Amino acid sequence: MQLDSLSAWLDWLEKNHPTEIDLGLERITRVAQRMALLKPTAKVVTVAGTNGKGSCVTATAALLGAAGFSVGVYTSPHLLHYNERIVVDGNPVADAEICSAFAAIFNACQQTCADYPEPISLTYFEYGTLAALEIFQRRQVMATVLEVGLGGRLDAINIIDADVAVITSIALDHTDWLGDNREAIGYEKAGIMRAGKPVVCADFSPPQSLLDHAQNLSASLQLISRDFGYSVAGDSTWNWWNNNVQFSSQTLPQLPLPSLAAALQVACIFGLDLLAIDAFTRLAALRVPGRFQTVHWRERQVILDVAHNPAATAYLVERLVQGGAVGSKIHGIVAMMADKDRAQSLENLKGYISNWYIADLSFIPRAATVEQLRQNLVDLDVEAEFSGSVSDCLHAAFNNSDPGDRILVFGSFYTVAAGLQALAATTA
Repeated sequence: MQLDSLSAWLDWLEKNHPTEIDLGLERITRVAQRMALLKPTAKVVTVAGTNGKGSCVTATAALLGAAGFSVGVYTSPHLLHYNERIVVDGNPVADAEICSAFAAIFNACQQTCADYPEPISLTYFEYGTLAALEIFQRRQVMATVLEVGLGGRLDAINIIDADVAVITSIALDHTDWLGDNREAIGYEKAGIMRAGKPVVCADFSPPQSLLDHAQNLSASLQLISRDFGYSVAGDSTWNWWNNNVQFSSQTLPQLPLPSLAAALQVACIFGLDLLAIDAFTRLAALRVPGRFQTVHWRERQVILDVAHNPAATAYLVERLVQGGAVGSKIHGIVAMMADKDRAQSLENLKGYISNWYIADLSFIPRAATVEQLRQNLVDLDVEAEFSGSVSDCLHAAFNNSDPGDRILVFGSFYTVAAGLQALAATTA
């Protein structure tokens, strides 16, 4: 099958498989075998974690690229364009290349044999994963940095053996699939480890299940605060160290420090010279869209952040405090998915947001309704000022605010994407 555009392929993929999430590796492994994708020649870094994955992926890719590696990066979800998910040497791949990969995957799915007498059906995410691997193989990249979509053990990314596995953090999220406690979730994320291979863990209190799994595999487990770590020195510098080197008084980056500390440790595992590649200057310059992204709009600062679970909103509060935002009035625009811990996520921000606006994402089946979010706020003794589309909420916040106020758009990727689109439309 050959469809005539990327949008046509994506429309087809959204309807192709019976369920959006279908954890398990058997189906995708068989298709990857048919496409000879299971043993890439490139070095592979696989990144799992509840929060901080995107920042760690971005930092790791930047460091490898600075050292002369051609780097393929696969992340999810995207904010504005699907091509954001598949990047080679810092550039999103073109529509035509993704369409070509999708067509090759479809053809491989159609092959039948005694074990699979019928064509194999894959999910949207599984198609994307194979497309990235096929493109990276065709481009002959030297290194790939792969972001786990959900969990680790049964995630599509895990068909590939990681040369270095990274686990950024472990908190409660996606509990319907991963378990309702950190031990269960830690076990799922530990599934990306490989026997005898390095594992970098940036969680300050890793669950025993993760530690046990590493020991059972004889994996080289490198823990933050034990084998590498960092400290903040004042308002503008930080220090990073591992058991071999130490760097002091480096420019403080904008991205989460545990994720960057882990990326630096990965770079050292690969033997990179951090001084030669000017690692700390590069990290200080990095930004990731939707992660405390700031836009100046009509004499207001708009902050956009995809924080959508309690650990993420707690970190968002830290960023607001560090950035001096709590000294001004903050108008909060929120929408989240129904399966998230909305109550705790919102409670973390209760004392910092002066006026609340509920964004309507009813066009997303998984989204929490306006009524659900309104009730979550009522339970916190908070009343929403307004509800409507993200664009309408932005304009309502503008009308209710004064120059110098801040507008925080947070929650799901859909919320932030809609916020970015609305801001672009009003400034074009």
